[in-house]
Amino acid sequence: MSKITEKVAALAAPVVEEEGCSLWDVEYVREAGTWYLRVLVDKEGGLSIDDCERISRRLDPMLDEADPIPDSYVFEVGSAGAERELKRPRDFEQFMGSEVELRLYKPLNGSKSFVGLLRGYDEGAVTIESGGREQRFEKDALALVRLHISI
Repeated sequence: MSKITEKVAALAAPVVEEEGCSLWDVEYVREAGTWYLRVLVDKEGGLSIDDCERISRRLDPMLDEADPIPDSYVFEVGSAGAERELKRPRDFEQFMGSEVELRLYKPLNGSKSFVGLLRGYDEGAVTIESGGREQRFEKDALALVRLHISI
């Protein structure tokens, strides 16, 4: 995490927990020329818009006072989502056995996207099972790993 996201996470975590939720991630990203600060939250049983609003209303003045970001940005509080990205070792531990989608930087056997059950995580390398066969993807090949919901 960058220093900005670490500072924001430290500010946000107690507020998020007091609201009965858990902090999933903090993102500070530039999209279409605008900076966005996103606090992504999870809650047992599902997150509501009211949860997001309460957290946002509490965090906004704290961020103004702490001023961790010198430039202007759009502040958002939202759900980590059903198809959330897995980034940290604890994310992979929590969802071991779940269906995931892997996206690769370069095609492998003509494909850059693979779906399967998460079977292993070892220092950034991810193993999935698909069609009864396990396949390992090295950390430097992985562009993204996220939960996958089959319809």
